[in-house]
Amino acid sequence: MARRRPATTHGVAVVDKPAGVTSHDVVGMLRRRFSERQVGHAGTLDPDATGVLVVAVGMATRLLRYVGDTRKRYTGEVVLGTETDTLDAAGAVTATHDMSAVTIDQARRAVADHLVGEIEQVPPMVSAIRVDGRRLHELAREGIEVERAPRPVTIFRFDVVEGPEPGVLAIDVECTSGTYIRTLAADLGRLLGGGAHLRNLRRTAVGSFTLDEAGPPDQCELLPVAAAVRSLAPVTVDAVTTDLIAHGRVLSRSTAGWDGDGPWAVHGQDGVLLAVYESFRGDQVKPSVVLPTTTSG
Repeated sequence: MARRRPATTHGVAVVDKPAGVTSHDVVGMLRRRFSERQVGHAGTLDPDATGVLVVAVGMATRLLRYVGDTRKRYTGEVVLGTETDTLDAAGAVTATHDMSAVTIDQARRAVADHLVGEIEQVPPMVSAIRVDGRRLHELAREGIEVERAPRPVTIFRFDVVEGPEPGVLAIDVECTSGTYIRTLAADLGRLLGGGAHLRNLRRTAVGSFTLDEAGPPDQCELLPVAAAVRSLAPVTVDAVTTDLIAHGRVLSRSTAGWDGDGPWAVHGQDGVLLAVYESFRGDQVKPSVVLPTTTSG
């Protein structure tokens, strides 16, 4: 079997994902654009959703965990009175309710009392979570529903304002990774005495990556590899320590300015990203990712 050629293009692309394509489709577009097989994304967006999808190319794929674990921000619209089997506008209607008397103040109280802070969510059947080796959305397409354990998430902010038409609420949510906005919409409808579904979901930020620097898949800029860890605390090391890092050595905090609890993005004196280090035993730090230094980052 022929060995796959090493990646020659490396970096991070901030894509404004269009509606009607999957996150995997976007990865395929960038593979073709950059002629690279080593491409991956940080955090799936539903096919109908739009907005920020961070895609890594080449060695930057090894750093995706530090992008995917950051806060996310979304906007969308909650349609009161109609439930669907997918909890969003793509699904079939399963129930309707008269919620014409619901006020914006009632919606805000329900959010403040139940849907902000640390909460638990039951993942929707249309999610990509695996149960017994099968993704939930695969089971859902076969008409199979399985029990799902609730998962803890944190909602840092959940703003609700009047939507573009009666019976529709516009929302702006900042949350931890793994939060399902469609579930928030459905839960809000239930708390208001009926049901609801989500439409027009748009992710406006993934950590420090926002729509301001995003572009279409065929036009988005390829940022340096180091952009993937720009939210981490930076550390700059000398030439001797650079050599130790290249060999994956555990280091003492006294060798550099390891402030805070980590992880740290470690750079050489020339600014090139060398590695990501994490706390270890006592005052030691250990590498979680060590990068080749032949590519500027």
